[in-house]
Amino acid sequence: MPLARPDQPIRLHAARLSGHAHRAKLCLSLLGLPFETVEVNLAAGEQRQPAFLAMSPFGHVPVIEDGDTAIFDSNAILVYLAKRYGDASWLPDDPVGAAHVAQWLSLAAGQIAYGPCAARLIKLFGYPLDYASAVRISNALFAVIEPQFEARPFAIGTHPTIADVAAYTYIAHAPEGGVSLEPYPNIRAWLARIEALPGFVAMPKSALPATAA
Repeated sequence: MPLARPDQPIRLHAARLSGHAHRAKLCLSLLGLPFETVEVNLAAGEQRQPAFLAMSPFGHVPVIEDGDTAIFDSNAILVYLAKRYGDASWLPDDPVGAAHVAQWLSLAAGQIAYGPCAARLIKLFGYPLDYASAVRISNALFAVIEPQFEARPFAIGTHPTIADVAAYTYIAHAPEGGVSLEPYPNIRAWLARIEALPGFVAMPKSALPATAA
């Protein structure tokens, strides 16, 4: 059966340097879906306007509009896109495969968010978070997943899934938070495999901190 296609381009409400928004953009692009990006000016407070809050009650990017359907939260968007427009390779139907993807989505909302994402927020945007804690969490995370990518090319096996999409951006941009990827060759090889996928789109890079921890 042919995969479904949207009747009109999906609207992606995003901020240019948001790793969460990049997850959604990357998934849309890897699935070959037509979409248009609506830039949300976070500095001007556009995310707090009533029209935006009607789609995203917490005022966070990204949000997608697919016809009459609005989905907020980057991981929820990945699940929606995979189930609506992707084949089962992106989000397995079998219980074990689905559970393994869910584990990585939890990492994206947990250790990745409190580790490399938080370190980047501190270094680039001056967020008042605990930098030493973010670095510790990052390196503890990388130490665990480094050997996993020696055993398999992608997050849960031999082909990419939304687990890879959820994990990619903040790990790839960890050096922007002063967290070096040099000690982790298997992670760097995994990042390169993601970047070689048809439809890959990069998030703009920012200037690196003077030192990496």
